[in-house]
Amino acid sequence: MKTIQHFVGGKAYSGDSKRTGKIYNPATGDQSAQVKLATTEDVNKAIANAKKAFESWSNTPPLQRARVMFKFKDLIEKNSDELTKIIVSEHGKVYEDAKGSLTRGLEVVEYACGIPQMLKGEFTENVGSNVDSWSIRQPLGVCAGITPFNFPAMVPMWMFPMAIACGNTFVLKPSEKDPSCSIRLAELLKEAGLPDGVFNVVNGDKEAVDALINNSDIAAVSFVGSTPIAKYIYENCAKNEKRVQALGGAKNHCVVMPDCDLDQAVNGLMGAAYGSAGERCMAQSVAVAVGGIGDKLVNELTKKVESLKVGPGMDKQSEMGPLVTKEHLDKVRGYVDIGEKEGAKLVVDGRNFKLQGYENGFFIGGCLFDKVTKNMRIYKEEIFGPVLSVVRAKDFDEALQLVNDHEFGNGVSIFTRDGDSGRTFSNKAKIGMVGINIPIPVPMAFHSFGGWKRSLFGDQHMHGPEGVRFYTKLKTITSRWPSGLRSDPEFVMPTMK
Repeated sequence: MKTIQHFVGGKAYSGDSKRTGKIYNPATGDQSAQVKLATTEDVNKAIANAKKAFESWSNTPPLQRARVMFKFKDLIEKNSDELTKIIVSEHGKVYEDAKGSLTRGLEVVEYACGIPQMLKGEFTENVGSNVDSWSIRQPLGVCAGITPFNFPAMVPMWMFPMAIACGNTFVLKPSEKDPSCSIRLAELLKEAGLPDGVFNVVNGDKEAVDALINNSDIAAVSFVGSTPIAKYIYENCAKNEKRVQALGGAKNHCVVMPDCDLDQAVNGLMGAAYGSAGERCMAQSVAVAVGGIGDKLVNELTKKVESLKVGPGMDKQSEMGPLVTKEHLDKVRGYVDIGEKEGAKLVVDGRNFKLQGYENGFFIGGCLFDKVTKNMRIYKEEIFGPVLSVVRAKDFDEALQLVNDHEFGNGVSIFTRDGDSGRTFSNKAKIGMVGINIPIPVPMAFHSFGGWKRSLFGDQHMHGPEGVRFYTKLKTITSRWPSGLRSDPEFVMPTMK
């Protein structure tokens, strides 16, 4: 059985732990590998390596750090097929979707290549007589990332390229369900010329997470995952005086107005709800049908969901792959059971989906509910699977109220031809990322990603300009060079004259 190790100090590291986790091929259901689960001592060793590497890396000119990022970008492009296949083999998503997620991570690397420009400070001459003032941004120290299973390349790459380019060192704790991609990225960074110890990977579970939170040498923690864990990370990092951005759960709504292009809305919903088997924090899991469009919307969605091509990720015909583990498959099926018991109308039932030759795979067909109400659990809770709920709203105001009343505020979309509806919706929605006739409104790398309400704990969003601010601290210098004549002491608040 293949054993996946950690990556510490520029090389594979087995660690002291005897505990391991199981890695599965989601399409077959077979165990493909095992992964070492780090002890607290293993994590502390990685942090010590990163702390030592910080001394020289933080003093490396931003231009030289950018050149490492340029080489890393080139290596990702050259190894794109290999990385994509690794994602498919452990996560299960279809090849093109996995490749697209890798590209969205690569875009952050491209953005990080411009770090010399972004770290330029501000200078003001003569803020007072012969007094100058300027501000600079400096790295924090050792930073950590704790990332989820659903994007084993993209989400880590939203974190560590920005942190490293800003002059920090980094310890990544990827999901123990699909850790191989992170190890391969670490190897490519070393090949790109990154000094040993600047980027480290420790695989593990809660013990590793708590070790990162409790180690005083960690200056900042970035997290993406469920809301309960995000809140736990946020509270404990704050208690330990760390900077933190913790992105939590989502229940993204797609408001479908009566005047919309229905084909565009349906196709958008299909990709957003069933792409990656719904295992996305930006998945559209609630369609809000406004006015009289509900029956037409459900009819069109029904035909599309029933014809959804579900299969292994490496099959070019597949539109949706399996779920990541059997435990997660059981959880998603359980939510469909709950929806039926709550009285929602199950229009398309994918629970009994079976694929010849892959009977033990973690497959479920697309599921579609109609007549869902805001008091149902399938409306309130994040399912994280290919389950779309249709809620009926009598008008625009009721639809907007549904969006704003939900505890999550990650992403939302509206499909409409009316400019006033689109503008009002984008202005009034209490959501971090809004799409107008765009089903998945994920910002590009040179903007920033993050939600509102219980979808984000912390003050700053991820990557883009917010990422630079998160991974650096501001310093302002005020300077005067006197002529040599001493002045008398002043005992009042200094003002510039």
